[in-house]
Amino acid sequence: MTAVHGQLLALAASLFLGLVFTRLRPVLLFSGGAIALVMLGQLPMDRLLNLAANPAVISLLLLLLASAGVEKTRLLGWLSGRLFRGSYRSTLMRMGGGTLAASAFLNNTAVVAALMGRVRSNADHLPSRLLLPLSYAAILGGTLTLVGTSTNLIVNSFLLEAGKPGLAMFDFLPVGLGAAVAGLGLILLLSPLLPHNRHDREEEDPYFIEAKLQPGSPLAGRTVQENGLRALERLYLAEVVRRHQVISPVSPDTRLEEGDKLVFCGDVSRVTLLSQFRGLTLFAEGQAPLERQLTEVIVSPTSTILGQTLKSAEFRSRFDAAVVAMRRRGARLSGKLGQISIEAGDVLVLATGPGFVPSPRHFFVVGDTQLQAPLKPLQEWLAIGGFVTALALSALGWVELVAALALLLLVMVSTGILSAQEVRARFPFEIWLIITGALAVADSVAQSGLALLASEQLHRLFNGQGVLVAFVGVYLVALLLTELMTNNAAAALSLPLALGLADAFGTSAMPFVMAVAYGASASFISPFSYQTNLMVMSLGQYRLRDYLRLGLPLSLLYSAVVLTLIPRFFPF
Repeated sequence: MTAVHGQLLALAASLFLGLVFTRLRPVLLFSGGAIALVMLGQLPMDRLLNLAANPAVISLLLLLLASAGVEKTRLLGWLSGRLFRGSYRSTLMRMGGGTLAASAFLNNTAVVAALMGRVRSNADHLPSRLLLPLSYAAILGGTLTLVGTSTNLIVNSFLLEAGKPGLAMFDFLPVGLGAAVAGLGLILLLSPLLPHNRHDREEEDPYFIEAKLQPGSPLAGRTVQENGLRALERLYLAEVVRRHQVISPVSPDTRLEEGDKLVFCGDVSRVTLLSQFRGLTLFAEGQAPLERQLTEVIVSPTSTILGQTLKSAEFRSRFDAAVVAMRRRGARLSGKLGQISIEAGDVLVLATGPGFVPSPRHFFVVGDTQLQAPLKPLQEWLAIGGFVTALALSALGWVELVAALALLLLVMVSTGILSAQEVRARFPFEIWLIITGALAVADSVAQSGLALLASEQLHRLFNGQGVLVAFVGVYLVALLLTELMTNNAAAALSLPLALGLADAFGTSAMPFVMAVAYGASASFISPFSYQTNLMVMSLGQYRLRDYLRLGLPLSLLYSAVVLTLIPRFFPF
């Protein structure tokens, strides 16, 4: 082993440890890794730029942007209106099938975001009985096609960079369909295990709402009881923050002073009750007009504001939205609203300005709030028809996917389906940087000979057991990594190992490649390993045991199906 190999091993180990044991975002780790390779002379800059312009990577970026145009149509709203009716089992079957079909071609986080508001508001079935199956169905649907999930496109980009034939649109369908049908059947069978969490407003985790006593307010100098702040419907005065002191619990005899921050807990829909008190202003007032329709969002695990406070993140100027209220699953918030660190899965109620664009990079909108002017019928037909046509032409091999999507995006912008501002807000910079960084590490490992050296050692380890054991081992590595970090990072770290093992055994690379693709998509056990699992956690009032109770059997069945079907459709 050379010094170069030692440097690369140290870099790979640092990436792994950083992804698993730190709160650093994957984009920082992979970008830092790529820069380190250039600085160490392991990777020429022109090679790094070529990796960033990989056709499969550009296809993924264009696909996510084009999907944003389809999301603005009434397609998902129309679909959701036909799913949630009838008996529980029939609703579960329709929702599962519809979500599978939609997630096979659209961004599955967008599908879940569009449907979970309808799940929440339906009067027939508890949200906790439907939201987790919705997330799992979206994950299963993403495994059906090349464009169903970013994981599949990342795997395809690695194949192209390795000089191997790329994957076709429906190469994933035979195995994915078997896993999806089996998975939905198991979800239906185990549905009695889903919790019966009531979704009444008063039983939810309460919202955290802050108001300030302004100078000259007639409330100052009077007690809480005298001001009538103890008898508010569905709002409870939990704390008074006075300079650096927190008064809690608040006695009816507590006398208020100018500048006090009053912290209420309860139902955010009753927030307008506070407007009746002169000199008492909400945290959001003065930042955005509260007469606008309030928008409820969930903070994405990919947001760059994680770990920051509302003030340090400059939330108002950055997003043209002011936070009216905030809540966190399983936690009681305390202190000043502007000084609470933001975490993934936090639910915010926003008073939005005209420049607010709900980018999935930062937020998932809950419910059916229409934040933009609706598309005209011709624009809707153009968006949906253009998207279907682009995918069909690519699937038939008549046009390259990257060319079809580039033309579609140009048409969407020129016809007003998407604005330039929306394209900028929705551009997936983080995914682009993560994939580029992962490709850079993989390319350096391959060019240095370290991949060959590692694969030879692994070949010796597995040689006595045979290629099938090595194949299962690669799948389990990808499965474990996706539960510890993210699906994209798991695919990026696992695929060089898979390709090296295939070369060492002298077999086709496809079984190993598919093992990585399906293993990295098996995010069923943890709420934090996949965005859709985290999205439904707060609204469904789920706990970790709920994911284990349904996700563990689903993960075992999914693994058994894909490990059985992959060798049948992709022989060694």
